[in-house]
Amino acid sequence: MPVSSPIICVVGARPNFMKMAAILPALKGGDSPLNTYLVHTGQHYDAAMKDAFFHQLDIPSPDIDLEVGSGTHAVQTAEIMRRFEPIIDSQNPGAVLVVGDVNSTIACALVAVKKGVPVIHVEAGLRSRDRTMPEEINRILVDQLSDYLFTTERVALDNLTSEGISEKKVHFVGNVMIDTLLRLLPKAPEASSILAKLASDVPFKAESGSYGLLTMHRPSNVDKVEVLEGLLRQLASISNEIPLIFPVHPRTRAQIRRFGLEDILLESNLLALPPIGYLEMLGLMKGARVVLTDSGGIQEETTALGIPCVTIRENTERPITVTSGTNTLVGTDKAKIRGAVMEVLQGGGKAGRIPEYWDGKAALRIAAILQDGFADVCAR
Repeated sequence: MPVSSPIICVVGARPNFMKMAAILPALKGGDSPLNTYLVHTGQHYDAAMKDAFFHQLDIPSPDIDLEVGSGTHAVQTAEIMRRFEPIIDSQNPGAVLVVGDVNSTIACALVAVKKGVPVIHVEAGLRSRDRTMPEEINRILVDQLSDYLFTTERVALDNLTSEGISEKKVHFVGNVMIDTLLRLLPKAPEASSILAKLASDVPFKAESGSYGLLTMHRPSNVDKVEVLEGLLRQLASISNEIPLIFPVHPRTRAQIRRFGLEDILLESNLLALPPIGYLEMLGLMKGARVVLTDSGGIQEETTALGIPCVTIRENTERPITVTSGTNTLVGTDKAKIRGAVMEVLQGGGKAGRIPEYWDGKAALRIAAILQDGFADVCAR
């Protein structure tokens, strides 16, 4: 294999961008820099948001954009595989590095392993125990295919070894998403300046601690009218206690329109915003009194920031955010949602602590291991 063989690094959806923003410079730095080739699958197909994320996170333009776009899980996964295989053939990589649990992750890992190329999985070993979640299937399968498994919390090792994966493949390094958060936190704008640009008529002052932040996009929460309507009505009620800023995911907005639920937003203190960039989300998060979400990444980010988080899911693949962090799982039970928010408003909520190795150096640990393992085939 030629010395110039790259490690192909794959991004496909927004959470991937935050992780790769830390990984790429780490791989290219140090005494043994590695050659990398960045593939954007186009799974996240909003061109404006894609460009904003690459710019804000200081990620170089991808070497290639596969422009896959939307589709069912099967169609999207298959199309990524079809378009990714020629990249493997042309680049002759030393390894393929994938992150997280999206369709791009499993698709590119499958192509790599069938071509005899080592697979590196960053954020390995997370488990929700809920196989109705497509992401859970992706996590399990990618971990089985991987040669290097980098974990964010120690319990992930137990998950992996219980599934027959050798402990020798597993490396506890910490959380690369937190690397990016800590690096860019000083650049995050204040909530008031964000709203001044995005909302012409804000009925409240967005001072630190005076508002809550809401995100919601999981199919289990937004794809059934009775579930989405019930959640929106409860959240609208909570917004009478504390205003809620609500950057609305495109999927969620489409379902709100489909089910005719726009009036719930108009008749409450739910301030609906268009999708926003990473720095804007970080700015809103750091100033929030409480965050309500069904996002996995936001559970981690709020723990790192010390902001109480109420997660509108029955389970989480990130248990350390509950056992050590600021996260409380409430499912979709209306009483539990209100109770958790009121606990924050009245008593401050969970204080939590920063988990082990969430110190901004996870990507450097990954790079040190890979630079040692691939020094002969992927050197710059």
